[in-house]
Amino acid sequence: MTDTAEKVDYSATLYLPQTEFPMRAGLPAKEPEIVARWQKMELYKKLRASAAGREKFVLHDGPPYANGNIHIGHALNKILKDVITRSFQMRGYDSNYVPGWDCHGLPIEWKIEEAYRAKGKNKDEVDINEFRRECREFAQGWIDVQSAEFKRLGIEGDFENPYTTMAYHSEARIAGELLKIAKSGQLYRGSKPIMWSVVERTALAEAEVEYAEVESDTIWVKFPVSPNALRPNQHGEPVSVHNGQKGDLRGAFVVIWTTTPWTIPGNRAISFSSRFPYGLYEVETATNDFGPQPGERLIFATRLADEAAAKAKVTFKFIRDVAPEELAAITCAHPLAGLGYTFDVPLLDGDHVTDDAGTGFVHTAPSHGREDFDAWMNAARELDARGISTKIPFTVDDAGFYTEDAPGFGPSAEGGPARVMDDNGKKGDANNRVIKALIDANNLFARGRIKHDYPHSWRSKKPVIFRNTPQWFVYMDKELGDGTTLRSRALSAIDQTRFVPAGGQNRLRGMIEQRPDWVLSRQRAWGVPIAIFAKEDGTVLVDDEVNARILDAFEKEGADAWFAEGAAERFLGKTYDPSEWKQVRDILDVWFDSGSTHTFTLEDRPDLKWPADVYLEGSDQHRGWFHSSLLESCATRGRAPYNAVVTHGFTMAEDGRKMSKSLGNQVFPQDVMAQSGADILRLWVMNTDYWEDQRLGKTIIQTNIDAYRKIRNTIRWMLGTLAHDKGEEIAYADLPALEKLMLHRLAELDDVVRKGYDEFDFKRVVRSLSDFANVELSAFYFDVRKDALYCDAPSSLRRRASLHVIRKLFESLVLWFAPMLPFTMEEAWLSRNPEAESVHLEQFPEIPADWKNEALSAKWAKIREVRKVVTGALEIERREKRIGSSLEAAPIVHVTNAELLEALKGEDFAEICITSDIVVDGSEGPSDAFRLDEVSGVSVEPKLAEGTKCARSWKVTKDVGSDPDYPEVSARDAAALRELGFKA
Repeated sequence: MTDTAEKVDYSATLYLPQTEFPMRAGLPAKEPEIVARWQKMELYKKLRASAAGREKFVLHDGPPYANGNIHIGHALNKILKDVITRSFQMRGYDSNYVPGWDCHGLPIEWKIEEAYRAKGKNKDEVDINEFRRECREFAQGWIDVQSAEFKRLGIEGDFENPYTTMAYHSEARIAGELLKIAKSGQLYRGSKPIMWSVVERTALAEAEVEYAEVESDTIWVKFPVSPNALRPNQHGEPVSVHNGQKGDLRGAFVVIWTTTPWTIPGNRAISFSSRFPYGLYEVETATNDFGPQPGERLIFATRLADEAAAKAKVTFKFIRDVAPEELAAITCAHPLAGLGYTFDVPLLDGDHVTDDAGTGFVHTAPSHGREDFDAWMNAARELDARGISTKIPFTVDDAGFYTEDAPGFGPSAEGGPARVMDDNGKKGDANNRVIKALIDANNLFARGRIKHDYPHSWRSKKPVIFRNTPQWFVYMDKELGDGTTLRSRALSAIDQTRFVPAGGQNRLRGMIEQRPDWVLSRQRAWGVPIAIFAKEDGTVLVDDEVNARILDAFEKEGADAWFAEGAAERFLGKTYDPSEWKQVRDILDVWFDSGSTHTFTLEDRPDLKWPADVYLEGSDQHRGWFHSSLLESCATRGRAPYNAVVTHGFTMAEDGRKMSKSLGNQVFPQDVMAQSGADILRLWVMNTDYWEDQRLGKTIIQTNIDAYRKIRNTIRWMLGTLAHDKGEEIAYADLPALEKLMLHRLAELDDVVRKGYDEFDFKRVVRSLSDFANVELSAFYFDVRKDALYCDAPSSLRRRASLHVIRKLFESLVLWFAPMLPFTMEEAWLSRNPEAESVHLEQFPEIPADWKNEALSAKWAKIREVRKVVTGALEIERREKRIGSSLEAAPIVHVTNAELLEALKGEDFAEICITSDIVVDGSEGPSDAFRLDEVSGVSVEPKLAEGTKCARSWKVTKDVGSDPDYPEVSARDAAALRELGFKA
């Protein structure tokens, strides 16, 4: 070898990868550039134009609240939506995403009030429409902020024309939906106990409440059995006779237990259960400062008597059993009768009563509990027949003070009215004053403290109370003229809806089955008004001309028109007297707003359709948006506004705890994007079982960064290799078997990808594609074909066929990944196709059905089993430093398994194993040959390749120097150099 020859550089003769697609992604800097490019080229408009005339696929956006920066839950939610809409757009649909915002409601109103208080201003002294204007501006400011943050996540949609519940047209449509419900007779004014926020001075829906542990006063209260309480049965016999035993219940006490002492003034009944036994007990000893004394007789559920006795520090003597018919026959005096509570307190049989805690008797205050109210109303006819008034008192006002319906504690009481709760959500003096009055009346059995979950407003984080107030409701069980009720319509619609995951169906069904009538009214200022007129008795004015005037004004001026001076006269016209028909000043529950979005978005926009194909939100929306949308649509249209409901869980910290500021374990999407990029965040979402609660933290982010790098490196290698691609198409019949195998895998993946996107199973899609890229391409196919791709002559069919297939692989993977990793795949696509506009304007690849070849796949599965034993043997040789690379080896492979041996026939197994040579025989290998337990019938003897190392391909062959013009290279490489016109 001459000195000159030693210096020959053959690297320039190799088809090594060449690309400007960087190994380091630099996503935090690159992604904003791509967002700016999309905006400049008006990608959204191009998407709509390209999809014109296609079948529509519509995901309707559940509106986030326009109040604050987005958090990780927003990011999860919007990424999932974006992947769905992009995947359907790239599969032949017109999949238009229209973002929306919920703009009305207490949180925004509260922010404006806070600003007022900071400036010493009084909200009540400001014109209501001026106040509403400030709320509107506040909401718009946050819509602008959140829009920019969503775009930074890679979300593509109509951000120039989103829907908002505060748009004039939206407000008109929301009011119109309410008027439809009123016209159909489903709206009524009623008096029921509802959850009330004293702090916020408004009614709350279940969806606006969260539960937190509190410590409460708990009391056991004695209700004296009235002397004239016992009635004879149908045979004229005394009901007090039980199983032949005589025992007079008169003079005894029924004992109840409650965690809300302040509701005792609202007590009107006691509930018991005929499902379990009760007994009459007499106090034998007592060691208490107050409460029952020896000789007193009390009635308890049998199972709970001993526990109750311990609470009062007494011992009991059992007298006799008390039958259910006896309990139903008696009435009691109110424990505070001396303060003016002089009515009878009946006993009612109730299914809601249990004997797992308390006394077996439930204090029933229909003003302060839903079950109490239902028990009272269910017994109303019987109570009326017994001469017991069924009027429900209003014992507590909107500020938490007792009213005159609570004698001894209201405005005329000594010391003024007691208060249940103050403006800051702190406990008032009501409990203590009621407990003292019970002690003074000798009717407190025992008292204590208990920790339990209690409802709080999710906005103010303060406890709520149940109080009876006049509100506007929608009937759940009123017959609607077609044999259905709102409840039956909603349940039927649930049965016709697809749920992902399937468990969401039972969850929503259970809520609809159990829910009370829908309370619509809120006592606030910022929202769509309940735009109706009503008489004092609750009669609603139904007049099409009046309604038309209202809706026309709302379209032109927004809902502010309702609050303008002279609004009543303007809308009523000359036909109705404003003194008779009162203008309702309450606003609608914001869940009615969001539940109506399908009307002014899906129905009114020509680029969308009704019903939506899918709604997607967090699992809490079974009681929120899914719920209210279902009820509103069933009330006005008889069916759900969606065909499918997809739910996701919530994001927890890495250790499984809830993210919170106090724990310092929050992950902010803005931080992840700034440090790692939005595509990393998106890949995390794709890799989660999103329908369950997910976890996120530094380690999980790093895991996804590592996974991303592998995907990017695979794409980068393909781009570099395709730099030498001439775009030549090779007929399928002419392809080598290995290339046909790769096309078979593409055909299989096409099924997986399309099915996964259809079923919203993104984890299956991303895992399948990632595993294919990492295991089957990078670690197998590319590895095997690198020698041919880098070293073969330009005319080589093997090389040209491989480029043809890599082109198909690149196009398929980039297009399939594009909905999930839109920034990276855009960058890759434009790197390969600089004249293209965007990868997102492309469609998923059309994969020919005849690419599927199960027989070929089965054969190559056997080949790869044998290959696994060879690579295992060579790995030991490398580890022991007996070889530097597999090209230094020429192993002998012994295959006694006939099927495996047959599979190897006709294949260049040395190339497949990336060795310079290989020998395959059908004999049993020596005892010290390498074997793998999981592959029977295969053994490998590692051997060194014989010959000389080719200076160009690094293969060790015996034909190096056989071509005198190229003395340092193999015959294959010499032919390639000659074809390339290279002179040594």
